[in-house]
Amino acid sequence: MKPWNIEICDVTLRDGEQTPGVSFTRDEKMAIALMLDEIGVEVIEAGFPVVSPAEKECVAAIARSGLDARVCCLARALRPDIEAALDCDVDIVSIFIATSDLHIRHKYRRPREEVLEDALAMVEFASDHGVQVRFAAEDASRTDPAFLVEMYNRGAECGADLLSFADTVGYLTPLEIHAIVSGILAEAPHPLCIHCHDDLGFAAANTITAAAAGAFQLHTTVNGIGERAGNAALEQVLVALRMKGGIDRYDLSRLQEISRLVAQVSGIYPDQVRPIVGENAFAHESGIHIAAILEDPPTYESIPPELVGGERRFVLGKHTGKRALEHIANAYGFNLSDEQARWVLGQIKQRSEGKCSVTREVLCGFLRQAKEGIPQ
Repeated sequence: MKPWNIEICDVTLRDGEQTPGVSFTRDEKMAIALMLDEIGVEVIEAGFPVVSPAEKECVAAIARSGLDARVCCLARALRPDIEAALDCDVDIVSIFIATSDLHIRHKYRRPREEVLEDALAMVEFASDHGVQVRFAAEDASRTDPAFLVEMYNRGAECGADLLSFADTVGYLTPLEIHAIVSGILAEAPHPLCIHCHDDLGFAAANTITAAAAGAFQLHTTVNGIGERAGNAALEQVLVALRMKGGIDRYDLSRLQEISRLVAQVSGIYPDQVRPIVGENAFAHESGIHIAAILEDPPTYESIPPELVGGERRFVLGKHTGKRALEHIANAYGFNLSDEQARWVLGQIKQRSEGKCSVTREVLCGFLRQAKEGIPQ
């Protein structure tokens, strides 16, 4: 497989912090940025400098911290925003404008041609100051495609290095985004960035589909945090790139570690069944599954747990079989006869059907009872 031509821009420190109720301290932002850099993320979006003096100071600190990753920040197409970004010594300034008629009507109250002309002047201003410029279309998924192509081509002429497409309200499906990205790149063949939200649950799928269609820079957040339903999850995108896109340069073994860090400092923990980082992502209860996994793990694991810093876990419940029980009992130092195993399984199934957890302590109690003599 020829590896896809992509890079990652993680926006946890900016869009992730826009999750309602989330605010990171400078030290927390630095810790997240350092781990993203160690994983191999190429671009880190550190914040929105014009928001406040403290935000500006955080962005500058990250930009000057000597990371291998390029550091980016957000700016509206306004001179004070861009000057604040330049003061931070960032590598990339992401200048955005809303481009859909709906947004333009309510936010700018001016013809879209005027909005674009003013924005292009700011792209030139930033480019003239020696930084890379990413020219971004907010609500691009609901924008007239012809206007987007005009914006991107003229933005590139004015010095933009990257053009960005934001599915701001999570509006698209994978089939739609493939068609749109392919169409844009046919008429505006510049490096395209993709920024997806998860309102329909398609953010990671849309991001990977866009990459398959030729998008270059993929935007993510750790654990998929972000506005409303969140953004494309870093962990899902990186694993999909490894498995489907031929990309093996990222250190996936740190994914569960960075997930725990962001969960701790944000107060937002992944669902148990969340892919890659959820508590149950590598947990198995079914006796059929466990018996096969004990023979050959890929039978029921397409992602090796160790690849992402995880561990396989067998859970005992109503679906558990004899082989799984024997495996776990042996790990706890108990060697069961067939009769003892059948009795313990019966206790496990009875307890789980009553919606009671079979914890390690409960299981060891059953195992001791069985070894001491099965109750009559």
